[in-house]
Amino acid sequence: MDWGSGDLVGLGPLGIHDEIPVREILAAGADLVTFSGDKLLGGPQAGFVVGKPELIARLRKDPLARVCRLDRLLTAALHATLASYVRGAAFDDVPTLRMLALGEAEIGRRAKRVKAAVAAKAGAGAELALVDGTSKTGGGSSPTGERPTRLLAVSMTDGDAGGVERRLRDGDPPVIARVQDGRLLIDLRTVLPEEDETVAARLIEALRR
Repeated sequence: MDWGSGDLVGLGPLGIHDEIPVREILAAGADLVTFSGDKLLGGPQAGFVVGKPELIARLRKDPLARVCRLDRLLTAALHATLASYVRGAAFDDVPTLRMLALGEAEIGRRAKRVKAAVAAKAGAGAELALVDGTSKTGGGSSPTGERPTRLLAVSMTDGDAGGVERRLRDGDPPVIARVQDGRLLIDLRTVLPEEDETVAARLIEALRR
């Protein structure tokens, strides 16, 4: 069975109900399960095959096993990621899980600081506000997963929120936002805290242009 995202822990409390931990699939009787080493697992890009020992032994003997073997750097990265799960520290150590677990209040506090920094230097023509929103896990990880969040919303007096979005996306470093209902929306859930100042600086630059 291919279980794509590689969810190793129950994520129901985080609003993700369309993914089942791999161990539960094995316990239900699956002979072999394949899944990703990145996505919800949160490690480097790789692939796993787990299941009945006799079937794994047969796979190891296949010539393709050598072709698909990971190099030492990827193996070390996967070892470190999986060790966090074993220690029970995955929600602290693995960025993917840490971002999923962020509460809207914490994101709101960060967004408020970014808003204040931008408002002080952005000049006229932009109205900034904090609004309630939803973070979607999406993609191959969890197409229907949702988490409440707080968004930094930017409204332009000239109505050109799309232009600001393009300047953010085309800049260095690129900042990915979205335009909805005529406003530019930025969700800091997938931004590391130490990158908040960079997001503020890039937004100021995009608004001034």
